[in-house]
Amino acid sequence: MTDELARWAAARGPALRARAEEEAVAVLRDALVAAALDERGSPQAAEQRPEPREPEAEHEPGELLWAYCVLSAESPHPVHQPGVAPAGTVEPIEAAGLTALVSRVPRAEFGEQPLRRNLNDLTWLERVARAHESVLERTLEESTIVPLRLCTLYESDEGVRDMLTREAPALLGALELLAGREEWSVKVLVDPARLAEEARSRSDQVKALEGELAGRGGGGAYMLRRRLERQVREQADSLARELAGQVHAQFEERSLDAVTRQPQNRELSGHEGDMLLNSAYLVERERVSELQDLATRLEQDHRALGARIELSGPWPPYNFVPAGTAAVP
Repeated sequence: MTDELARWAAARGPALRARAEEEAVAVLRDALVAAALDERGSPQAAEQRPEPREPEAEHEPGELLWAYCVLSAESPHPVHQPGVAPAGTVEPIEAAGLTALVSRVPRAEFGEQPLRRNLNDLTWLERVARAHESVLERTLEESTIVPLRLCTLYESDEGVRDMLTREAPALLGALELLAGREEWSVKVLVDPARLAEEARSRSDQVKALEGELAGRGGGGAYMLRRRLERQVREQADSLARELAGQVHAQFEERSLDAVTRQPQNRELSGHEGDMLLNSAYLVERERVSELQDLATRLEQDHRALGARIELSGPWPPYNFVPAGTAAVP
């Protein structure tokens, strides 16, 4: 972890805790987890992280059940997956034609008070969120799932069965909706310098101001230069909005549903350039190759802007689980 990220985590600890408790793993992946755990990041980051703190075993003895996702009881799933706690592997609990994948975790680390403390520890949060995501992604390779949000905990096996029975209609409906469909993410990024250069070349007003500026000096030149900078900025913003709108429309046309989110903070995600679009799309599995071809073509079409169209997936379908389904955002 860099010093800057460490200072940020210390200052934003309470907000980070609230975010982790309230938002899905998808959001954590897109912000904190992807930023600190992305293998493309600085190799020094891992070396500078402190060792994980040992749980305080004298507090809150016993175990809880950490839940990852729900799938049909007939669906296959990987066995012996590691869970969020080193000692607990993932196991199934069945009821009402459904299976919940869970693992046993120590109360000393995941009970209410220890959990609140640990959610302020960015290193701990990264490790746990990554482990949770790993279970979802491995299971998604074999089956349709309803992902459960981070920190979905139960007191006992019976509590999990009660949830499955109580929420069976909603969960079965969600699984039916998601069957044969995948969530894919699209991010559009541009090189701001190339975007500004293209804005200059496309705007007659900018060209006129540049010509006028060439014959000015003194205070008049200063004011004219400010007008020129503002005009370039406005033209660049217009080009950016147009690009984001065109890309979103093209992907939405080929999808069953779409969700747009706020662009990621560059300091957290580590991406280069300006992010113009951060969206997710629910697509029929057989149309994924069509989306991949589209991403390649759109990037070529907008290469003058230094555009990058990043298509990634499939991801656990947090964004498209019907509202009201148990234990999802």
